[in-house]
Amino acid sequence: MKHCLITGVVVWLGGTIALRFFGQYVLHPESLLAIAMLFVLSFPLMAWVARRICADAALPPERWPLGGFYIVMPTLVFDAFASAFFPLVYPNMPESAAGLFGGWMLWCCAGALFGLNFRRQ
Repeated sequence: MKHCLITGVVVWLGGTIALRFFGQYVLHPESLLAIAMLFVLSFPLMAWVARRICADAALPPERWPLGGFYIVMPTLVFDAFASAFFPLVYPNMPESAAGLFGGWMLWCCAGALFGLNFRRQ
């Protein structure tokens, strides 16, 4: 589980740094098409990423849901503050993107958790 937590922190930190520099090119709260595309692409991508992290950690599949908790916890904790202090954390994006950012982070966490709990029968 330690691997999952550390990787979750690294993924969160990498994403935060990337958004700090390039977020204005990613989040477009004025465009429904851009929002829809962002959400449609993010859910399966995060499902795949989370599955890769758990597989790389050599967790047995029945432990993946617990691993998912450790993977998404940094995003859920730290991005709550990033959303609350959005203009300070992301001065490169308009304040109107704060709600989209918060929703997108929840959507990404949902995708990761879904990916770790979905199994073909």
